[in-house]
Amino acid sequence: MDLYGIIGAGGFGREVMPLARSMLGRHTSTEAFELVFVLDAPVETSINGHRVLSTDAFLASPGTRWFNVAIADGVVRRRLAETLEGAGAKPFSIIAPNALVMDNNHIGDGAILCPFVVVTSNARIGRYFHANLHAYVAHDCVVGDFVTFAPKVACNGNVRIGDHAYLGTGAMIRQGRPERPMLVGTHAVVGMGAVVTRDVEPNTTVIGNPARPMVAQS
Repeated sequence: MDLYGIIGAGGFGREVMPLARSMLGRHTSTEAFELVFVLDAPVETSINGHRVLSTDAFLASPGTRWFNVAIADGVVRRRLAETLEGAGAKPFSIIAPNALVMDNNHIGDGAILCPFVVVTSNARIGRYFHANLHAYVAHDCVVGDFVTFAPKVACNGNVRIGDHAYLGTGAMIRQGRPERPMLVGTHAVVGMGAVVTRDVEPNTTVIGNPARPMVAQS
């Protein structure tokens, strides 16, 4: 029996679990797989009707072990993914039944596309991408690895987003041009509801409309 682990059982992990269950159930006999939550130090033995395993117990289980990391922090997601892959587990993507992926897109391993997510056309998206409810990626965008879109993020066409960037709920990225795409740098954070009309430098947090770098309060 194949074992599928959702790494993390916080709010997002519990939201993702039924999506994984529905997706796997459409393509695989329910006797052929089990879905579990995986935590470093579990306290409960069951959450929402699914067994909870420690990371060590998950990795020691027989058969093929598949995993997805349902944790919003891209740096943490990377560390866990590398640990699990290094131990022989394999990533799988979770795509909601009503998520829409159109023409000529590439989406890397370990993605989560929640309900009502749209990826239009000719997008290139890296590994372990998270797109929460009603987010979209429009044409000709390039999205790095371990990028997180909170609900209702609007990423318009010809945008380049670096690894580990985090875009907060309702953030909007203005469309770029083929010869001059809009840029959101590596490890950048775009605040909730921010409207990005100019490039965001790496390791920078921007907020507001139009989005500007956040100034630390003294």
